[in-house]
Amino acid sequence: MHKRFKFFGVITALFVLLVLIQGALVSKTGSGEGCGDTWPLCFGEVVPLNPTMETIIEYSHRIVSGLAGLLVIILAFWAWKQLKHIREARFLAFLSVFMIILQGLMGAGAVVFGQQPLVMALHFGFSALSLSSVVLLIILSFEDSSKISRPTAPKNSKGLRRYVLGVLLYCYAVIYTGAFVKHTDSTLACAGFPTCNGKWIPDAFWTVAPQYFHRIFGTIMLISLIILVVWIFRKFPLNRTLKWLSVLSMLMVIGQFTSGITIVLSLNQYLEVGMTHAILVSLLFTCLAYMTMILLRKPTK
Repeated sequence: MHKRFKFFGVITALFVLLVLIQGALVSKTGSGEGCGDTWPLCFGEVVPLNPTMETIIEYSHRIVSGLAGLLVIILAFWAWKQLKHIREARFLAFLSVFMIILQGLMGAGAVVFGQQPLVMALHFGFSALSLSSVVLLIILSFEDSSKISRPTAPKNSKGLRRYVLGVLLYCYAVIYTGAFVKHTDSTLACAGFPTCNGKWIPDAFWTVAPQYFHRIFGTIMLISLIILVVWIFRKFPLNRTLKWLSVLSMLMVIGQFTSGITIVLSLNQYLEVGMTHAILVSLLFTCLAYMTMILLRKPTK
C-alpha cells in the first residue's frame, strides 16, 4: 500500500535534506554572494562561465532547491489525495508546500536585498520545518500501510503532552539562536568553554550576547531532554516507538552539544563539524515533532 508514494516521499525527503546540507555549506563557506545579487540568474547568466568555488556552491544550491521545491509540491498534492483519511496529513501537506515556497522566497530576497542576520536565521528555521513536515508525511504513509496498528500513544497526561510540545517549541527557538550566532559572526565571540573569555559573565557582555545566550539555551535543551527520556521510559515502558524517539533525541542533542563545544575549542577550523552542528538540530526537531504528533493523537483506550 502506498508503495510508489513512499518511494517518491523518501526521494523527496533526501532532496530536502540535501538542500539543508547545502544551505549550511553556503553559510559556513560564505558563499551566499557566489552569484552576485542576481536571482534566479547567476551574475546575469543562466549557467555561470568560469565559476569560482563559491559560485559553484551557491549555484548548485539554487538548482537542488528548485528541484526539491517541485518534488515537495508534487508530494503534497499526492498526500492530499492519498492520505486524506488521516487527520494530520492535509495540514502537513499544506505546511510542507508553504515552507518550501517561503524558504525559496527568503533565499531569493537575501540574494537581491542583502543577507540580513534575522532574515537568514528565519531562512534556516523554515528549512527545519520544511524537512520535518515532509518526513512526517512519509511516516504517515508507512503507518497507514502497516499491518499493525498505528503507534497511537497510550493514555497520557495533559502535563506530558504540554511538556513535549514545549520542548518542541523550545528546540525551534534554539535553532534560531544558533542561526543568529552564525549570521552575526558571533561563533567565536566567547573563547573557551564553559566560561566565556575566561569569565562566567564576560566583559562587554552585549558584544558576545548571541553566543552566550545560545550556550544557555543549548544547556537547557540538554537538561529538558534528559527529563523527557526519564519521563517517557517511566510512563511508556512498553511503547518502543516513543522510547526510541526519546533516545534518538537524547543522542542528537548530545551530538549537538559536543559539536558546538568542538567548534569553539577548535576555533571553528573544521567545516564538517560546523555542518554537523547545523544538521543535527534540524533532525532533532524532526524527531521531537514526530513524538509530539504521536502524543497529541487520541490515546488508546
